[in-house]
Amino acid sequence: MEITKASSDDLKEILELQHLAYITEAERFGNMNIQPLTETLDELFEEFDKGTVLKMVTDDGRIIGSVRGYTDGYTLYIGKLMVHQDYRRQGLGSRLVTALEDMYPGLRYELFTSTRSIENIRMYEKLGYSVFDERPVDDELVFVYLEKNTGK
Repeated sequence: MEITKASSDDLKEILELQHLAYITEAERFGNMNIQPLTETLDELFEEFDKGTVLKMVTDDGRIIGSVRGYTDGYTLYIGKLMVHQDYRRQGLGSRLVTALEDMYPGLRYELFTSTRSIENIRMYEKLGYSVFDERPVDDELVFVYLEKNTGK
């Protein structure tokens, strides 16, 4: 599996993967209107123009993972980490996050996930992240914010 920067030509396939990958998250809340499932291709192009989108590709050229990030000051904000459900629990998500961090050494890294996403939180903590905040979105959804400081 190779991790490289995505091109604008990859965005349609990444969005399709995103919609497939985030169904699990939506099912946890019984709400299929979460942002990763409603994001449009135009919105993804805006994110692409704002930062970095990485893709993980199989030997036959299929995109099976992706992550995004953008910088603001000394912080890299990481989001939309996804791995195709057939490839989960193999350390691929960790590899994607690490690859993005490696592109922006020496920064503070920040990301968020749902408090119900216990396996995601565990993975981030293994990568050196620690919880610094929790913010309720509504009665069902609480986001937990994690950070990793690397020096600045």
